[in-house]
Amino acid sequence: MNELLTGTASRRGMLRAGGIAAAALIVPGCMRQPLQSVGSQPAPKPASKPTAVAATPAPPPTIAGVATSLVERARAARDTHAGQLRQRDRVAIIDFTPASYRSRLALVDLANGRVDKLLVAHGIGSDPGHTAFLQRFSNDDGSEATCEGAFVADNYYVGQHGRSQRLVGLDPTNSNALSRAIVIHAAWYANKDMLISHGKLGRSQGCFAVGENELQRVFDHLGEGALVYAAKG
Repeated sequence: MNELLTGTASRRGMLRAGGIAAAALIVPGCMRQPLQSVGSQPAPKPASKPTAVAATPAPPPTIAGVATSLVERARAARDTHAGQLRQRDRVAIIDFTPASYRSRLALVDLANGRVDKLLVAHGIGSDPGHTAFLQRFSNDDGSEATCEGAFVADNYYVGQHGRSQRLVGLDPTNSNALSRAIVIHAAWYANKDMLISHGKLGRSQGCFAVGENELQRVFDHLGEGALVYAAKG
């Protein structure tokens, strides 16, 4: 009987020991599982960085009182002949579409859109009947006509018409400007009082003649190396 009790107790001890060992084997495996509370949400994804948007360049300023087509052509000429220009923002644009009693010479600051407009005469050969309207352009020697296109305002000198500024033609339509002495100068026949007495300006020999009191304004605006663009709008 004692042996039976002893054997039973021994078996119970073995079963108890086996249960403890089994628990020891099971618990570590459970502890390796991540603990989550009921109803927990997954961690939010980090917010993506905003995509950089390239800045849109500001449009060029509007040039009031000057034909848009001429402004665009002057800008294009400035870019085309950039290597020959020392001053790129200040230009002179001459629109020979209106009559000579209109202010056809525009001193333009392309950077900020400022405009100063003056009277300017055209050549005898461009208006033989003295109608006040330019009829034709010419690049020919001896034509006494005004030529069109892009020019660079060159150096100053004192000549037949006093203080003057040479012009170098940059296009096939005005390539003879320097040899023909097509320049900017002042003349009595380009003064404002000509409009009172004659209703129009007199004519040059192809030069861009301005009023005697206006010449310095032109020189101050252009300096040496700026663009002069003359055409019809």
